[in-house]
Amino acid sequence: QVKLVESGGGLVQPGGSLRLSCATSRTIFSTYDIGWYRQAPGKQRELVAVINSGGSANYAESVKGRFTVTRDDASNAVHLQMNNLSPEDTAVYYCHGETIVAGTIKIEYWGQGTQVTVSS
Repeated sequence: QVKLVESGGGLVQPGGSLRLSCATSRTIFSTYDIGWYRQAPGKQRELVAVINSGGSANYAESVKGRFTVTRDDASNAVHLQMNNLSPEDTAVYYCHGETIVAGTIKIEYWGQGTQVTVSS
């Protein structure tokens, strides 16, 4: 059963913008921290941005000021607005949901990933 569904990837020129979306269930949306990770060829997967159920967001230093993560209560979705993209942002972007239950048990889900390519 697919818990997180990404959309919005594609090809964009340097300096351009894209918006990624991660759709999920109401339960996950309202109780999980939802983040975006990315993995470029030959590199480890890295955290890009995360937003908790209260709406507080954190960003990787490399994307601060360019990327914005938001929650959409109406559609149970988390969006990642990416501006001023550079070729270094090229990667597969994954949506990730995580929560802790009973104080210590981590439950997490990954989306299938969406390709973002920044190239002229």
